[in-house]
Amino acid sequence: MSTAGAVHADDDRGDRSGLRTALAGLTTRGRSFLAAGIAAAICAYVLGQSDLLRVGLLLAVLPLVCAAVLHRTRYRVAGSRRLSPGRVPAGTEARVHLRMDNVSRMPTGLLMLQDRVPYVLGPRPRFVLDRMEAGGRREVSYRVRSDLRGRYPLGPLQLRLSDPFGMCELNRSFSSYDTLTVTPRVKALPPVRLAGEAKGYGDGLQRSLALAGEDDVIPRGYRYGDDLRRVHWRSTARYGELMVRREEQPQRARCTVLLDTRAVAYEGAGPDSAFEWAVSGAASVLVHMLERGFSVRLLTDTGDAVPGEGADGFSGMHQESADTAGLMMDTLAVVDHSAEEGLSRAYDVLRSGGEGLLVAFLGDLDDEQAAVLARMRQRSGGAVAFLLDSDDWLREPSDVPGPEARPGEEHLRMLRESGWTAVAVERGASLERLWRQADRERSGLVAASGGEGP
Repeated sequence: MSTAGAVHADDDRGDRSGLRTALAGLTTRGRSFLAAGIAAAICAYVLGQSDLLRVGLLLAVLPLVCAAVLHRTRYRVAGSRRLSPGRVPAGTEARVHLRMDNVSRMPTGLLMLQDRVPYVLGPRPRFVLDRMEAGGRREVSYRVRSDLRGRYPLGPLQLRLSDPFGMCELNRSFSSYDTLTVTPRVKALPPVRLAGEAKGYGDGLQRSLALAGEDDVIPRGYRYGDDLRRVHWRSTARYGELMVRREEQPQRARCTVLLDTRAVAYEGAGPDSAFEWAVSGAASVLVHMLERGFSVRLLTDTGDAVPGEGADGFSGMHQESADTAGLMMDTLAVVDHSAEEGLSRAYDVLRSGGEGLLVAFLGDLDDEQAAVLARMRQRSGGAVAFLLDSDDWLREPSDVPGPEARPGEEHLRMLRESGWTAVAVERGASLERLWRQADRERSGLVAASGGEGP
């Protein structure tokens, strides 16, 4: 839940400018009273009627007084906005709560409240608020919804003030605004094993011994309560004090989700496009792997890694899964096409190896990029690719292509020959079904090879 602090109406640049603005805000009634008062005063002067002069002055002064009072009380109205929640998946509604407080000692007249929202979130909300007593409060709310991911500003609030007699109306804007983050849709994935992808897959945790052999042990000083069976006598003799072997350190299994954002790899736009499916798929896999206890990172073709906490870009042991998921969802909410021509930058990030499971969402490929992906496979413990063919996504459902009209089949074959578990993504395909299909294909590959994959 996101909360915005109280905001106050913007001050005008000066009292004179503000007073001119107030006079310009006179309503038809106020202008009529002012004109009638001036006319009556002129007639009284010509006819020598003092009583008529008093009436004219009263008619002329009343709208001026209302404008002056409204000019002075505009600073005393405060407003706040609260989003519930501040981050929502695409297609989900969020509620915006508005609160107006009259912090002056005078009651207000009729108020019209309007909030600025982007057109993709729906129509601009408008509310009419009754007269607020001194110290009074009014609360209203409205809903927003977007099928397109992104970050959308809400505000600033606009308030139309009027005096109790309806002589003057002023439009005031508040200075604060909030941001609603619409994240990609996240699909729940089944807890498949994806056999052979990485050692320890399934529980997300591995045990990493602190020693590789008797000569490679990294000892530490003895502490009260340490098991004497862990005393390392060779190091004790060397340092002259009791030294013990370090305990086994828990290590989270790793998963890298590669999202291909190249503009040349996708065609079409909108919530049902191939690119949006790939973004939603990457978000779903990231959340799924975090829930299973993996240390994850999001990698794009530009070489940028999120969350990027450590030197290798993976989330650390002390980083909360909710914070990591939120950071990556915020990134995916605004991710757009890149100007990259290939995947070489992503490969440079993966060159160090030992990356664990690699899950890639790819657009259209050529032979050169398929070769780069083949080298990526050699740097990971296991690799799963979801390949989207733009031609297939742009084709009408009634058009059934022949075998010769599917250029992506050759690249699928190249990926599979290099060790990838490659799955073709048809238009509107279910990620859950493809996730299970990838598990079955990987299990069959491992069984055919007679053991676990590399």
